Amino acid sequence: MNQLMEKTKSYEQLLAENEELAWRLTEANDTIEAIRTGQVDALVVNNGGNHQLYTLKTADHTYRVFIEKMSQGAVTISENGFILYSNSRFAEMVKYPLDKVIGQLFEKFVTDGSKKKYRQLVSSGWKEDIKEEIDIVDIFSNKTCCLCSCASLDMDGGVALSLILTDLTTQKANQRQLQLQNEQLEATQNLVIQQNDELEATVKERTKDLSISREHFKILSDHITQMTWTNLPNGEVNYYNQRWYQYTGLTFAETKKHGWRAVVHPDDIKETLEKYADALQTGQIFEVENRYRRGTDGAYRWHLNRAMPLKSDSGEILFWVGTATDIEDQKRELERKDEFIGVASHELKTPLTSLKGYLQLITAQSRDSLSPVMKNYLDRANTSIYKLQHLIDDLLDVSKINAGRLNYTLETVDLGTIVASCIENAVHMYPHFEFEFHNGIEPIVKGSAERLEQVVMNLVSNAVKYSKDDKRVIIKMTVHENWVRVSITDFGIGLRKELQKRIFDRFYRVEEDKKYLISGLGMGLYISAQIINTHGGTIGVESELGKGSTFYFELPLVDN
Repeated sequence: MNQLMEKTKSYEQLLAENEELAWRLTEANDTIEAIRTGQVDALVVNNGGNHQLYTLKTADHTYRVFIEKMSQGAVTISENGFILYSNSRFAEMVKYPLDKVIGQLFEKFVTDGSKKKYRQLVSSGWKEDIKEEIDIVDIFSNKTCCLCSCASLDMDGGVALSLILTDLTTQKANQRQLQLQNEQLEATQNLVIQQNDELEATVKERTKDLSISREHFKILSDHITQMTWTNLPNGEVNYYNQRWYQYTGLTFAETKKHGWRAVVHPDDIKETLEKYADALQTGQIFEVENRYRRGTDGAYRWHLNRAMPLKSDSGEILFWVGTATDIEDQKRELERKDEFIGVASHELKTPLTSLKGYLQLITAQSRDSLSPVMKNYLDRANTSIYKLQHLIDDLLDVSKINAGRLNYTLETVDLGTIVASCIENAVHMYPHFEFEFHNGIEPIVKGSAERLEQVVMNLVSNAVKYSKDDKRVIIKMTVHENWVRVSITDFGIGLRKELQKRIFDRFYRVEEDKKYLISGLGMGLYISAQIINTHGGTIGVESELGKGSTFYFELPLVDN
């Protein structure tokens, strides 16, 4: 009985013990909070009558503050798995108050499916740093996949195990999304592989056809008399036929890209390059006459070069195909013809002058005594003499142009007066036509009045020749900046666009419409162009087939 009474404690004793326990709990919580926030670096623990100092060997205040602020969960566990320390992040992950986490068995927060991996991790973690993915569970049974990094810590009172837990939720979601995208990509790749296989089969078939076509082209180009080439849109030549190598005596390596310039005559290189660059830029047909050096003897021979662009369905230029035709023999024949024309013109001029003089004498002395029939014959003879005189003058001018001897004195002249005089003559020469002259200016130019009158009369005559139905001819003079333009507009047959560049060539005549078979040698426009060029001006035509043409020339004004 006495022993039972000794074991039974009074109310006062129990109250005192309870107060003692409450004080110790408060002290423990304060100590834990101080450790968590880095306010203390060590603990002194009464161990059975002995006081022992516990401190982390490598920890300091800054490190613990860093641990507290980090985004990963940080936990320190004892050898038997109890949580000695936890940062706030781990408490948030398991949805526990921080003071309730410390002292818990860490395995409590590990899912059943991850407990085996966790135990293996801890077992190895005492010996080496190790990582493993485990699932932790919060108070609401929600799982979070984490990468748990495990490392041992030396403490004054023994060793502990540090666990750093990185939330892999976002990473796992990204991995799942990536896996889904990879699966979609793999399906797309399989489709692409299938389409590629089909494309390869098509390409093989097309390549076979292309190879056959290319061989046909090479065989054809190697057996024609012209030199042939192809060049890329940037102008680089990437193919020559066999005739090119035979003529130049050069290899492809020597003349590829822009190497062809080396065999062009120095006097022709400037014009050739200018027209070549213009064709590449505009996509228009390239055409020029130049001389190429022959490899066997170094002689230069004239060639006509023409190249046309090959375009895609969208209009993009893929490459150019060109030819160079030897025209040396034609050039020599043309020179001989020019020589004959010059000699013949001079030979014809003398008897023509005599004939013209005799007719003038007959007209002056016997016209009143002649019968009407004879007078008619005399007028026709004078008209024929005039036409013949005009043809001979043109032939002589062409001969002078070719010989570089079409010289005349340039003086300051009133172009308006010259044009007005030409219109007055045209009214008498072509009484059935209606001439409209729009002029309100007096442009002063430097030129030959005789030659400029010749140009205007040539253009007016040309307008009359090709206007059989609509008898109107409109002449205008306009000034823009420091240039004056004279234009002669007719409403005749007009010209196709591709013929408009050729109209100023020597001996070229438009004969498309058989209703308009016009007499003449086709030299008037050629002579006019040469005269305007020597005056430092330009000449051109604007025309639409079936609606008429406007021929014009422009000359620089004289500064006042």
